[in-house]
Amino acid sequence: MDKQRVKFSFEGDQVKDPIIYQLGRNFHIVTNIRRAEVQENLGWVILELDGEKEEIERGLQWVSSTGVRVDPLSGDVIEG
Repeated sequence: MDKQRVKFSFEGDQVKDPIIYQLGRNFHIVTNIRRAEVQENLGWVILELDGEKEEIERGLQWVSSTGVRVDPLSGDVIEG
């Protein structure tokens, strides 16, 4: 199992799409929301993803294909 931290940035109608739900449902990935800020037309979420490295990569490619911006992160986003 692998663990990866990422930041998703949403704009416009993407805020209303269940991207995180679909990521966990359609790929063998456990999603853990660590921090988020969502407004009507703009938002971001920091996630921890647990799963096989290849499955996480496939899932992140799918998220990117939806138009959501995906940025890798390092460190613990709660503790600093």
